[in-house]
Order: sequence, then C-alpha cells, then structure tokens
Amino acid sequence: MTNGYLEVISLVERLHRHFLEVVKLELDGLSIHDINNVQGMMLFNIGDAEMTVGELTLRGCYLGSNVSYNVKKMVENGYLVQERSVHDRRSIHVRLTDKGRTLRDRLSGMHRRHIEMLGQTTITEADLQTVVTTLRRLERFWIRASDLVQRPGQFAA
Repeated sequence: MTNGYLEVISLVERLHRHFLEVVKLELDGLSIHDINNVQGMMLFNIGDAEMTVGELTLRGCYLGSNVSYNVKKMVENGYLVQERSVHDRRSIHVRLTDKGRTLRDRLSGMHRRHIEMLGQTTITEADLQTVVTTLRRLERFWIRASDLVQRPGQFAA
C-alpha cells in the first residue's frame, strides 16, 4: 500500500498543476491577462454565493495568505466586491461583480466543453464516481490524520 499511497499524493498534486495550466491557457485564449489561473478558479468557486474569505479558503485549494492576496488583486481588477460583515467587523464577505460573473460563465463554458470531450474518451461516469468516492475517503482520512497530530492517541479507523 505504501507505493500506491505515495503515488496518489504525487498524482493529485500533478493533476492540480495540469488543471491550472488548462485554466491559464483558457484565460490566454480569451485574452484575459488581469487575472491568473488560481484567481479564475477562485471566482468559479465563489459562483453566485457571497462568502467570507475563510469560507473561500475551506472551499478550495488555497492557503490563507494566498487567498487574501488574490482577493485583493481581484477587487483591484474589478472581479470581486468585498464588504465587512455588519454582524462581525472582523469578517470580510466577497461576491462577484458583473465582470466576475462574466468570467465565471466563460469558465463554466470551458467545463462544459471538457465534459463533452470526456464523452469521446474511455472515461465513464462510473469511473469518475469511483474517483470522487476514493478522493472523498482520502480527504476524510487526512482530516482525521491532522486531528491525530493535534491530539495524539485519538485516531479511530
């Protein structure tokens, strides 16, 4: 199991980098140069929601300091609006502007094209569901493992 586990870790990391490269190429093809691939995916993940920066961090593959920097850049470039919460002044809520929604819609179009292209491969819906199930199990495992590091001796399978 050791080799399989380490291979999965490496593969997930490589897949993430490959996907970000695909997003970069999509942005380049749309002649959009005031936002990077990570910021584009953050916009996509925000969608129609209004959320805090903390919620955005939990929703995606982003580190806290990177989220703050990227949110700042997307506000400066007109993709996001940010406002302090009226209930908790420490909390900052973000939502897409019209410009952000337009880009989100274009990225949705990219995803639709990819789904159509998958129909021309040997990858089936069942294959994708198996991957999702396995990755969710790994996610739960890593969450429990991080809890174990924080509170040794409490790991339950």
